[in-house]
Amino acid sequence: MHLFTRQVGSGPLVVVLHGGPGASHDYLLPQYDLLAQGRSLFYYDQRGGGQSPASRDTPVGWQEHVADLEGIRAQLGLERLTVCGYSWGGLLAVLYLLEHPDRVERLALVAPASITAEYRRQFEEEFARRMAAPEIKRERDALRASGLRERDPAAYQRRAFELSVAGYFRDFHDAKNLTPFRVTARTQEAVWKSLGDYDLRPRFKETASRFPLPPSLVVHGTFDPLPIAASRELAALLKARLKELPVGHCPHVEATAEFVRTLDDFLPKA
Repeated sequence: MHLFTRQVGSGPLVVVLHGGPGASHDYLLPQYDLLAQGRSLFYYDQRGGGQSPASRDTPVGWQEHVADLEGIRAQLGLERLTVCGYSWGGLLAVLYLLEHPDRVERLALVAPASITAEYRRQFEEEFARRMAAPEIKRERDALRASGLRERDPAAYQRRAFELSVAGYFRDFHDAKNLTPFRVTARTQEAVWKSLGDYDLRPRFKETASRFPLPPSLVVHGTFDPLPIAASRELAALLKARLKELPVGHCPHVEATAEFVRTLDDFLPKA
């Protein structure tokens, strides 16, 4: 399975895990690249997304994603990885830690997907509630009636994308600053299906009793549709520093300067 990779900067290496599942690293840019001062960032498109397409018969469940990350560690010739995971990438980083507890040097989790299926259900309900808000519905109706689709298809696509992700933001007008991306539905469905009715808390406790936990940071927006209670619980399990920002699900877009400052202080640099 060939994975598309991109490396930027120089210095201690940080592997950046994008969200989705089934998305690509592009929508973390350009903001995440601001962290490439005094360190190098290693991005890759996870299997079944972006420029790492997977054939129909290639498995794309969570275990394959964890195995890919372990393969990257071996390929980079590193004993241990510093990992920065965003959204689903945060959950992938946690799954990697639970499978390979001796291979993680440092862990930064930004708006991580929740550690139980129940928290994930709460997110889906909250996101649906936000997307049904009258002001978003008004904007969608206005776009449909605007004739923009015929006049300027590219501008129409861009606006339709913004409105499709509006519920992730504290102020949905900020969606215009998020780099557009696509999610491969098959990959997304396969990952969540492979996790089933999951609850990672017992594994955490078991792992923590046998291995020292790496220094960890959790960043979560107080207006994120993903329940902040899940990240508070995760931070406690990891004995991590928790930074709560007054934003939605995209701190890199909604509070770029503070996002960069928070991560820059935590991640290793030359």
